[in-house]
Parts: sequence; structure tokens; C-alpha cells
Amino acid sequence: MSTPVTDFPTPPVHGFRGDASTPPPIVRPRGLCVAISREAGARGGSIARKVGELLGWQVFGQDTLDYLVQDETARGQFLAELPDNAKSWASAHLARLIRRNRVTTDDDTRIMLELLLAAGARGDIVIVGRAAGFLLPKETTVHIRVVAPIEDRIAYFAQWLRLGREEAIAEVAARDERRAKFLASVIGRNPADPTGYDAVVNTGRLGVEGAAQFIGWAVRTKQMFAELKETDEDDGPEEFSGV
Repeated sequence: MSTPVTDFPTPPVHGFRGDASTPPPIVRPRGLCVAISREAGARGGSIARKVGELLGWQVFGQDTLDYLVQDETARGQFLAELPDNAKSWASAHLARLIRRNRVTTDDDTRIMLELLLAAGARGDIVIVGRAAGFLLPKETTVHIRVVAPIEDRIAYFAQWLRLGREEAIAEVAARDERRAKFLASVIGRNPADPTGYDAVVNTGRLGVEGAAQFIGWAVRTKQMFAELKETDEDDGPEEFSGV
């Protein structure tokens, strides 16, 4: 009696390694992040875009962040594209900051900070404003303060928004005040304190292109030292063999 063709034994599945496991939790962002703090009119946004082009990194601006906070659908789509372990790290890191009284936040601000931290946890990103450089780990963040002479900043707003001089002066002052109040209320920091940054860049001297190149150099330098540190940790301490 012939055996039906459907009775052949099922061939083994070679190379099967079991179901995919959940990615392990991360203890810090997976790559470097550039966080840009800026004086109003110092061209921080333009510099961020230029740095993104130089490094091939995504730029995460304040407008994008504010939009994601307000639009739940867009926020869901953005979060769906992020690795689960990055989102988990962001929630846990923010909870630690709140528990240690380093952050004061309401519901909307908490959503915004979790988005910011989750984006930063993925690495290879330039984030503009919203205290990112103060919240992300300093070991994986190049935190830059962009400044410029007051006359340059006034002239920039006068041209950009087509304002008279007095209106431009008021606009610069109002924006600087809003940003300072945000930092003071959420993390209790003064943006004018230079010790909170890796570097302070003056666009009045370097211009947008020069400032971007300087930041690119700072990123490469931090990457180099991070790699050296990892190598040292991998080698471990040498054992003392005696004499």
C-alpha cells in the first residue's frame, strides 16, 4: 500500500533558537546625544540643524516636542517607533529624578519630559531646549549653551519677525525670561550658570557654521573618551603579582 504524499514526516527546523526574547533593559542611553540650550536670537535652532547634518543625526526641536505633547495620535506614533527598552529607561529615569526632588512636574510637563528622555535614550540625536541637557546623563550627553551679543540677538529678531528695534528688544527679553522660568520651576537651575554645560559657544564670534563644527568636534572628543573608558573597564584592574 502506497503512503500518501501528505504523510512525509515534518522536517526539523534547523537553526531554531526559540522564541525571541525581550531586549534587556538599558542602564543609560544607547548613544551620545547633543542637547542645545540657547539664548533667544543666538541661532540655536539653526546650529542644531547644521549639527544634525554634520553628524547625520535626527534633530528634535521644541516645536516638534510641543506638538507631540498636544497631539495624542502623533505621540503614539512617535513612541511606537522607539525601542521598548528606551521608553522603559525614560520612565524609570524620570521617576528617579522626581523621587530625588531634582524635577518638579505637572501632568503635561511629565509627558513632555518622558518624550524627551525616550528620544535621548535612543542616542544619535540633537535635542533643542526643554532642559534636555540637565536631565539626560552627562556621560552620554554633549550639553552646549549657545550665546551671542545682545545686539546680534536683537538684530536677528528684528529681521526674522520684521520688528522695530524696541519690539525686538522686548521679544528677546520675553523669550529669555520664559526659558529661565521654565528651568527654575522644573529643575531649579539657572541657564546662565556656565558650569552646567560641556561648552558655551558664542555665535557672535564663530557664526552658525563655526559653532556647528565646534560642537561636532566636541561630540567626537566625547565619543573618543567614552570608548577609552569602556576599554579600560573591559580590561579590568591588573592583578598585583608581587615581587
